[in-house]
Amino acid sequence: MQVITALLPYLQILISALLVIAILLQQRGTGLGAAFGGEGNIYRTKRGFEKTLYRGTIALAVLFFGTAFLQLLL
Repeated sequence: MQVITALLPYLQILISALLVIAILLQQRGTGLGAAFGGEGNIYRTKRGFEKTLYRGTIALAVLFFGTAFLQLLL
């Protein structure tokens, strides 16, 4: 139990750094129409790496909050 308590802060730092990187790698939602004065409200589905990055970001966020809650309990 003491090993988990000692490693938890380092795990949180690693997860938070990965979460920041994953968020920064995501593209903005503006389309090309916004560059020419349009509103750019073009909705499309995420595919390929973009979808994997999106799901990975959600997983990292859940892991971060899970480790924060676990550290609060211990």
